[in-house]
Amino acid sequence: MKTDTLSSESVIKEEPAVIAEEQFQTGQVLTVAGAHFAHDTYSAFLAPLLPLIQERLGTGYALTGSLAIFVQLPSLLNPFLGYLADKVSLRYFVILAPGITATLLSSLGLASSYFILVLLLLAAGVSVAAFHAPAPAMIGKLAGNRIGKGMSLFMAAGEMGRTVGPVVAIGAVSWLGLAGIWRLAFVGWAVSGLLYFRLHTVSARPQAVIPANVAAIWPQLRHVFAVLIWLVGARVFLLVSLTIYLPLFVKDARGLSLWLSAASLTILEGAGVVGALASGTLSDRLGRRRMLALLLTLSPLFYLLFVLGPTWAAVPLLVAVGLTAISPQPVLLALVQDSFPEHRALANGIYLAVTFLVRALGIWVVGLLADQIGLQNAFLWGGVLAFLSVPAVFFLPRRAVT
Repeated sequence: MKTDTLSSESVIKEEPAVIAEEQFQTGQVLTVAGAHFAHDTYSAFLAPLLPLIQERLGTGYALTGSLAIFVQLPSLLNPFLGYLADKVSLRYFVILAPGITATLLSSLGLASSYFILVLLLLAAGVSVAAFHAPAPAMIGKLAGNRIGKGMSLFMAAGEMGRTVGPVVAIGAVSWLGLAGIWRLAFVGWAVSGLLYFRLHTVSARPQAVIPANVAAIWPQLRHVFAVLIWLVGARVFLLVSLTIYLPLFVKDARGLSLWLSAASLTILEGAGVVGALASGTLSDRLGRRRMLALLLTLSPLFYLLFVLGPTWAAVPLLVAVGLTAISPQPVLLALVQDSFPEHRALANGIYLAVTFLVRALGIWVVGLLADQIGLQNAFLWGGVLAFLSVPAVFFLPRRAVT
């Protein structure tokens, strides 16, 4: 009888912890999402400034576009950062990254050579990697059993930052000159100060700590990531064309101004905000597989219409592309979190490293094709190859896409 009493008492004591683990902590989720917004506002500075950098340095498309590779090269550190994040809380990476990234990417106008630009971008890439490895795992913990919704808010905030970033960058250049935009770094540090007061007690570490061991989860890693590499690889040329080369395409292939080339990124990313908000949340209800199949089918269709269509239809088609081409990312991140619940940061780090390798190849190939056959034709190939990602959806593990 006494044993039964103790047993029931222990259940009562454990129940609040279980409930807390399943609850969606709105305030803290929005804070981490806000950190993503601030951070990615600055990380979006490079693409709209590429036409100015190309003009200053006299480089071709491949060499100019390859600058984006250097800011992503430190993503190879993400598995290591994810491994650490599963063992100790890396909340200060999330807190400090906006200030550090702001400082480095606001200094691009001070670089006097391609080599100095590369060094700045490599350093910025370390900061970007340090933010993106633990932050989704933190969201995964704070979102409870509504990971799709949490990832939607997190990714939508990042898309909002990438929406605002190009306009901020070009506006600052118009006001301060390319060499004067370093002053924007002070805002990034103000954001980091605010994040300290909001996040310094929030853990980025999973609640149930199991030693992060790649060998232990290798069978699941091999199964999930083989399909993810197929899926991401097939659509990478479409994505890098949009997110890296779009300002150059609008300026050179369409003959429009620098302001309009930056505005094209803002339109794309603004639509991406709406798509990212909807896709992850809907995937909680409809299933990851259905959402991905729909989005991966529609996005290349709208993309090809944008590339081939008349200038007057560019804006509505770019909105349609943003709604469908960027929004799979929250679903994919939620899928990774679902597949590795005890090793979320490690799995997320591996995913980011894999996507970097695929993306780096895509940036180089699209730039090389643009130099050889023209930017318009390089964009066309990106849309055609993206259709090959659709069959990959049906090979995803059913456990992760219910």
